[in-house]
Amino acid sequence: MSGKIAIGISSCLLGEAVRYDGGHKLDNYITGTLGRFFEFVPFCPEVAIGLPVPRPPIRLVQRAEGIHVVGVKEPSLDITDRLHACARKTARRLAGISGYILKRASPSCGMERVKVYDAAGCVTGKAAGAFAEELMRALPLLPVEEEGRLGDPGLRENFIMRVFVYHRWQQLQKSRLSAKKLIDFHAAHKYLVMAHSQAAYRRLGKLLADAGRREPKELAQCYIGELMAALRRPATRKGNANVLQHLLGYLKNRLDAADKAEMLEAIDQYREGSVPLIVPITLLRHHFRRHPHHYIERQVYLTPHPHELMLRNLV
Repeated sequence: MSGKIAIGISSCLLGEAVRYDGGHKLDNYITGTLGRFFEFVPFCPEVAIGLPVPRPPIRLVQRAEGIHVVGVKEPSLDITDRLHACARKTARRLAGISGYILKRASPSCGMERVKVYDAAGCVTGKAAGAFAEELMRALPLLPVEEEGRLGDPGLRENFIMRVFVYHRWQQLQKSRLSAKKLIDFHAAHKYLVMAHSQAAYRRLGKLLADAGRREPKELAQCYIGELMAALRRPATRKGNANVLQHLLGYLKNRLDAADKAEMLEAIDQYREGSVPLIVPITLLRHHFRRHPHHYIERQVYLTPHPHELMLRNLV
C-alpha cells in the first residue's frame, strides 16, 4: 500500500495544548514511530463543543437516568448530550479513517476504565468516556485503542494489525465488490483469522460457502463484522503456533530433515515462551523465499504490518 493510512487521534497526544489545564500529553511513540506510517486526524471533542482552554475539569457522574459528564466544581455544567452529538457528527465526517487512538482516562475520550463518581464524589465504578462511547457505537468496525494500552506489546500489535486489515477492507470496498473479490480477500487473511479464533475461522468459511447465492453487499457486511470481531481478541501463543504448523505443511516436501527439525524447534520455543513470534516467522519467510509458493505469497499473516515497526519482536 502506498501513502499513509489516516487514523483519528485525541489532539493532546500530538502535543496540541487543548487539555483542561492548558497543557498537552504529547506521545513520542505515536508521533515518532507510528507517524511514519499513519496520517493523524486530530480532534478534541471538548474544544469542538465550545469549551475554553483552560477550562474547569469534568468527570463522569452516575445519576438515576445514567452516566453524565459534569463539572467537578460546577455540577450544574452537564455536557453529556453535546459530547454525544459531537461524536455522531464526527463519525459521519471521519467515516473514511482506518483507526482511532484515544486519550486514556478522559471523561470524554477514555475508551474504558474511566472513573465514575457518585454525587458525593466517591468512585462507584468505571465506564467509557461519553465521546468515545458514542463514537464506537457509531463506527463499530473501526479499530480503537487508548494510548496507554499501546504500551502493552500484545495490544499494540493487535491494534495496528487491525488498522491495516481494516484499511485493506476499505480499499476493497472502493472497487466494485463481487463474490470473487470477497473470497480472494478472505483467502489472503485466512491464517490471520485462524491465529485469533478457530471458531471464527470456521464461521467465516461457512459464510463464504454461500457467496455465489447471496447479494455481495449484504454478504460483505456480515463478513466484515465477523472478521473485525474475531481480530479484536489478541492471538495466543497456541493460536499462532497452530498457524505456524499449518504453514510449515506447505514446505514438507521441500525441506531436508535438519531444516524441518530447526523449524519445529523454533515453533516449540515460541509456544513455550522462550522466543518471540518474529523468530519462527523470520525462519518461515526465509524458507518460502527459497521455495516460493503462490498461495503463501498472498498470506497477510506473514507480513500484516511494516517490519520497521518491529511489533512481533516482543510478542
